[in-house]
Amino acid sequence: MSDITRAGEDFTVPARLIADGLGLPEHAIARAMSTGAITTRTERGEGADAGRFRLSFFYRGRSFRLTVNAEGQILSRARFDRPGT
Repeated sequence: MSDITRAGEDFTVPARLIADGLGLPEHAIARAMSTGAITTRTERGEGADAGRFRLSFFYRGRSFRLTVNAEGQILSRARFDRPGT
């Protein structure tokens, strides 16, 4: 079971997951998102990846990516640096 919820094409991800993924304190997430310091992108899988979604979070030179199914269950997670950003 996942704490990620879906409403249509929108997903809600708990701040604690984003904080852990980006290496930030949980209390900083809402403010960073509201000011645009954290940006997001959602991608829908096609073909062999149909029914999967990639939820990406970007903060400064860091990226955190969750791959989830249609019910919001986490299938994989990745954290990586983006040099030069």
